[in-house]
Amino acid sequence: MEAWAAEYTEQMTQSTRWLQSEIADRMLQKLDIVKLDPRDILLIPDFSGAHADFLNKRFQKTAFHSHIEEGLSKLEFWQLKIARNWRALLRGGSSASFNRIQSAGRIDLPDNSVDLIFSDLLIQDLPDPKLFLRECRRVLREGGLLSFSYLGPDTAKELQTIAGSEHLALKALLSPWDMHDMGDALVGERFSDPVMDMEMIRLDYESDALMLSDARALQLIEVPQIGNSSFELPKKLTLEVVYGHAWVLGKHLSTSDNQLAYIDPKQIKRNTSSDSN
Repeated sequence: MEAWAAEYTEQMTQSTRWLQSEIADRMLQKLDIVKLDPRDILLIPDFSGAHADFLNKRFQKTAFHSHIEEGLSKLEFWQLKIARNWRALLRGGSSASFNRIQSAGRIDLPDNSVDLIFSDLLIQDLPDPKLFLRECRRVLREGGLLSFSYLGPDTAKELQTIAGSEHLALKALLSPWDMHDMGDALVGERFSDPVMDMEMIRLDYESDALMLSDARALQLIEVPQIGNSSFELPKKLTLEVVYGHAWVLGKHLSTSDNQLAYIDPKQIKRNTSSDSN
């Protein structure tokens, strides 16, 4: 595994959709160095954002399988639905409910049906990330790639200073995994060559209302009841964003109790092509 850390300073004065779209852009930049020509991509969650045009242009001949995020406005939902249905007519693809992922961790796709899974800021809100990883491996084809991002355990540590306040109830991330936990889990679920990295993004605020709105949208706090509070709220939030990708290789291998892997000789193909270079 490889890892690096960086720090950015941002000011998020709009909906957290800005953050989700920004992280999607950064994920796509990381995929620039990956040689991949997918026939089918699973977007989970799928949402409208500035990254969508780039995704469409880069994978022009690809079918998108969409698990549309809950909580979109009616306009966002129908715009996204129309765009996905139109592409499905041309390239194929499907749409499914996002509820089963959040409640049961189940992906509504058959085995070996996609080549790339693109998952943006989801895993921290799942009760069982290992089940999600298992499902991803199930639906990925041999040679497929899982690309993901999620919020790590050091997210919003500024709020810990007021954790005991009767006015502000903090919510722990359902899955507070650091990148080492995730790397170990990927290996445990038989993914290959996991690559992990992390960055800290600092969000600065001019008002308590904006900070509280974002903290609640990120599911870091319950509905705040501030009133005439005697404590001072932080003017910034630091987000730990963990990125990773891992491959599905050797999917047809079976492993015995002594950890030796066996493969059917019929699955071995000789490469008869020559490299002209």
